[in-house]
Amino acid sequence: MSGYNPYADPGFQANRGPQQPLQTQSRPPTAPGPPGYQHGTPYGKDAPSPPNPPHNQHGGLPQPGFQAEGQRQTQSPGYFPQQGQPGIDDSGGMGGLTSQIGGMGIGSTAAAYRPDRKKNRHAYHNLNQLAVASQAFDQSMGNAPQYVNQEDGQPVDARHPYASQQVTPAMNQFPAHNVPAPFSPGLQQSPSLGMRNTSQPMPTPSGPGVSAQGKVDPEQIPSIPRARDGAAQYYLDHVYPTMEQHLPPPGGIPFVALDQGNSSPKFARLTLNNIPTSSDVLASTGLPLGLVLQPLAPLQAGEQEIPVLDFGDLGPPRCRRCRAYINPFMVFRSGGNKLVCNMCTFPNDVSPEYFAPTDPSGVRVDRAQRPELITGTVEYLVPKEYWAKEPVGLRWLFVIDVSQDAVDKGFFEAFCEGVLDALYGGNADSTNGEHTDGENPDGERRLPAGVKVGFVTYDKAVHFYNCNSNLEQAQMLVMPDIEDSFVPLGSDGLFVDPYKSNKNPEPTLLPTLESAISSMAATGGKIVCSLASLPTWGPGRLFLRDKNDLHGIETEKKLFQTEHPGWKKLAGKMVESGVGIDFFVAAAGGKYMDIATIGHASAVSGGETFFYPNFTAPRDAFQLSQEIKHTVTRETGYQALMKVRCSNGLQVSSYHGNFLQHNFGADLEFGVIDADKAVGVMFNYDGKLDPKLDAHFQCALLYTTASGERRVRCTNNVASVSEGAAESMRFIDQDAVVNVIAKEAATRMTERPLKDIRNALTEKTVDILAGYRKSFSTSHPPGQLVLPENLKEFSMYILGLIKSRAFKAGHEPSDRRTHTMRLLKSISPTALSLFLYPRILPLHTLPAESGFPDPNTGHLIVPPTIRASFGRIEEGGAYLVDDGQTCLLWLHSHVSPNLLEDLFGPDYTSLQSLDPTLSSLPSLETHLNAQVRNILAYWGSFRGSKSGPSIPIQIARQGLDGSEFEFAR
Repeated sequence: MSGYNPYADPGFQANRGPQQPLQTQSRPPTAPGPPGYQHGTPYGKDAPSPPNPPHNQHGGLPQPGFQAEGQRQTQSPGYFPQQGQPGIDDSGGMGGLTSQIGGMGIGSTAAAYRPDRKKNRHAYHNLNQLAVASQAFDQSMGNAPQYVNQEDGQPVDARHPYASQQVTPAMNQFPAHNVPAPFSPGLQQSPSLGMRNTSQPMPTPSGPGVSAQGKVDPEQIPSIPRARDGAAQYYLDHVYPTMEQHLPPPGGIPFVALDQGNSSPKFARLTLNNIPTSSDVLASTGLPLGLVLQPLAPLQAGEQEIPVLDFGDLGPPRCRRCRAYINPFMVFRSGGNKLVCNMCTFPNDVSPEYFAPTDPSGVRVDRAQRPELITGTVEYLVPKEYWAKEPVGLRWLFVIDVSQDAVDKGFFEAFCEGVLDALYGGNADSTNGEHTDGENPDGERRLPAGVKVGFVTYDKAVHFYNCNSNLEQAQMLVMPDIEDSFVPLGSDGLFVDPYKSNKNPEPTLLPTLESAISSMAATGGKIVCSLASLPTWGPGRLFLRDKNDLHGIETEKKLFQTEHPGWKKLAGKMVESGVGIDFFVAAAGGKYMDIATIGHASAVSGGETFFYPNFTAPRDAFQLSQEIKHTVTRETGYQALMKVRCSNGLQVSSYHGNFLQHNFGADLEFGVIDADKAVGVMFNYDGKLDPKLDAHFQCALLYTTASGERRVRCTNNVASVSEGAAESMRFIDQDAVVNVIAKEAATRMTERPLKDIRNALTEKTVDILAGYRKSFSTSHPPGQLVLPENLKEFSMYILGLIKSRAFKAGHEPSDRRTHTMRLLKSISPTALSLFLYPRILPLHTLPAESGFPDPNTGHLIVPPTIRASFGRIEEGGAYLVDDGQTCLLWLHSHVSPNLLEDLFGPDYTSLQSLDPTLSSLPSLETHLNAQVRNILAYWGSFRGSKSGPSIPIQIARQGLDGSEFEFAR
């Protein structure tokens, strides 16, 4: 049955050659997923058999039109022959890939580890905390069965490097088994689970396999899908202890972190978790020293909530010299009267209000009751001296384009439906006054208490809506004077139908936004603005700048810059007022929208631009609705300032992201900041680090929450210091390295030609790999490529970066390039991992058990993904392709009618019968349909910026749909 094909086209006959033995892969058997997975109807029960069943049947359980379970024989994991098919063998269009790389010789080894290193080399700090290890979560955490650690004595899977991680010197310095019990998620231990430590010897991951003839085995080349699947499998049943392990999980997978004093990698990731003592040693590696910060990153179910502490009018304790906040790595001396700063080593006097005696070992007796002394990420309520203005609940102002283009293309209606869904769960009846703002009919509030919403529409004039609760009917006030804009009423309001104002084809945007800012100047807030055509009317009108005459030459960078002084002034005024903006821009027909100018306001204010090229309402309305809902419901703060501090010997050299910084050294300013935004920070040396001390980093974000509280969120990170670079190469965070390189490259787009940036990325990759080969892997034969253990997939990520829309060669609309550039500047490591290397899942070979919860663990069984190579695409296949921003369902021209009927319903048996504007799968009782919907729901739980319970899909039929170009790109 090795050649059995459940979804082969009945009219397609393949030449079947001998099948190659399948390579052993690390595949996660289970995965945590959201509740409510769908189950297909069991095949073979109350299902009539077809009179003439076709030869090729569904590989799962029996269903009408499919082979019965009792007649089905055991199948191999792959239904399609590996050789001999057109498009796969050497004679086909997809063949010859392995022969092209057959002469390569690739080997890999880990950097040599020094077993004779000095003990207690980092003895400067000693937490001496109580004994509770990174153990299984208690049932009271709500998701305990999903994160049970491995049983003691259970053999470790050596196929992936996450069975247990090596310990850095800093981990010896801060033993995680000393985490105090009152703040451990597993405080009340389950008798059935017990304490299961994750500190086990880490097996050496296998490198690329090379045969005796020097030929490379394609299956043993470093694989991003295999690395993801192996890590995802491990972290299903293990937590990530932040002090026991300093090598974070890879991006693009879900995991539960246990904060043991070092912040979770969800909030901060260092490129090097072991730092060389000098700049010369760092230069020998070619690696950047940086930090990726995502201070408001969402937590996963089962993780400890961020502690919120109130020190009253005195505020949180801080160092008097460097102004660093109290953290777990500060040391108390002189019986608790002195507090030694871990950043600048300055001894501070402890205030009487904060004083507590120390025990004979120098640890405060109340340490276990002080979250700020044992937790890496905390929040402080701050007194009035930290206020720029009186904090109030977040004000949301929806600014809606009602011009003729917006109405004719269906964008206006789709945007309004998205707003209703975000505020009221999509129930239009909830707007009749029976429900409060942000509350759905079930009584669950979508928005925090204290949040208020307002609505403004615009075309050639600006329309404000007054829906005060004392009015029987909403009032619309028109402001026709756009030269001298003003606010005729307050910001509170409710949407009313503005169709009477949709006859003007040209919108005026800049005066509308100036009026919106004026209405929020006293409080701050966030604007959500829709735009369906280039604003060519009134002050701030824009013109067609991209005339296809600047592409591919040095002056192309001008298209990525903001040249209009009015829009630059608007962005600065937004940040000053504590206001941010998200744009939803629909370019119907691919027309020019000048994203470089319009999106400048969202980039500087900390917002985001959602861009829909070739907008089609039936296809894109669902994605638009989901993204509006995500924008409104994700954690959002406003009036924000960020400061990053580091240890003596290091200094901040640059920041990369979407923010406003008036001059170098000043705090970063954000009008708004949300859970999806990340900032890259680069460091350089201003001295030499002491190898006896650790390197510390602290990020302090001062912001106002959506509920109206002024807070400071502090994240603290520690890294060990070594005199040589060999130790540093063993603790590289690949995702952080790729992220800071991508952010820096995106920043250079407005300064340098794209060709120079592509060359710089290539040279940077060569420098890193060649430097490792030259200095740290001298035992291998000359000419053999040797990859660092933690950078095996690095070159693939950089290749994906070079081929992204921001940097790729050839003609590309400037709007698409600019949008991708700003996306890269603010993207998180999780989202970037998927964006640069999408996950591809074949649907035609799904095992019957995949896509359903495991009966023993309750985790969703997720099949392994495949490499993102066209050589892996099989004749007659169906594939889900997800890059975290767009999810394509690609269908081969010879796809089986049985598969189409199983996915879409009995009326769809050919590609031509499918609706190309379909954006979601129908809910059917078939096995395959339930599998795919469950997998999409699981993927949607950790996609990063586009997370949500439902992932919109785009149909890409081979040779029929334009969206196929996204798949081929």
